[in-house]
Amino acid sequence: MRWPRRKPKAEAPPADQLLPPEGVPIYLRIAGVGVRLAAQITDILITVIASIAFLIVLGALDLTSPETWGAIAYMLFFIIRVPYYVLSEIAWNGQTLGKRLMKIKVVSYDGRSLKVHALVVRNLMKEAEIFLPATLVLVLDASEPAFTLPALIWIIGTCLVPLFNKRRRRLGDLIAGTYVIHLPQPVLLQDVSNLSLRRPKTKQDFSFLSHQLDHYGAFELQTLEELLRAQTSRMPYQTGKTYADTLAQIVENIRRKINYPDNITEDQRLQFLQAFYNAQRAHLEQRQLFGERRSDKFFDENDSKETS
Repeated sequence: MRWPRRKPKAEAPPADQLLPPEGVPIYLRIAGVGVRLAAQITDILITVIASIAFLIVLGALDLTSPETWGAIAYMLFFIIRVPYYVLSEIAWNGQTLGKRLMKIKVVSYDGRSLKVHALVVRNLMKEAEIFLPATLVLVLDASEPAFTLPALIWIIGTCLVPLFNKRRRRLGDLIAGTYVIHLPQPVLLQDVSNLSLRRPKTKQDFSFLSHQLDHYGAFELQTLEELLRAQTSRMPYQTGKTYADTLAQIVENIRRKINYPDNITEDQRLQFLQAFYNAQRAHLEQRQLFGERRSDKFFDENDSKETS
């Protein structure tokens, strides 16, 4: 009797991979415990400062007395803290002021957009995980370990939860279906207007001005074309030192004729001739569109007008 083979288990996706409904994986860096703790401390300082400010206002208006400052301070801290976390993450799409400063944010575990109820749940769970047990530890007398010790153990346990899962999710994230990532840095593509259709310039690129291309006509262009064709087809009509000397003489004659200012080295001669041929041919074709035909370097504008 053969037992049916078990299907191999699908490999779990990497912790930094987010798979949205479109099916295209996105890789996001998971926020570590340290940066999240720094963001949490920043948010606590913000809410504490706001609570103290309200307490000072109440004291200035004689709405409280020094005997009740402690209780009112705890109450203000709670009243300000809960809406602060929930409303800021709703308004800034998963970020509080502390998270914005640390460049981290909350995202949905399934890759979908964040839901309001998920943000509410994760922040209310923060009260049960940290703030309420911490309040008990601070308020209750240390002589009553029956209450303070369980609260302290609970706080330590909840703080250790992110260390035992790959995406560093605390209890609130596990229940709400969220986790925290480093904010991706946008990388903008180069502006299309700055892109060049030509290859980048190198030392072997040459450019010619219009007046430098007015010295030659179709005959010289055809002669230069034959020279280049012979070289590219590997059938030069001269070889060895004689061919190199001829090439050097042609380049030097063109350079002096058009008054080209830069010297042309030996390894740049063919590139110079190819660039000059392309520029000269485009120049002659453009002139021809306007009815001007240059037969050779002895071209005369008056002759062109008479023949046309």
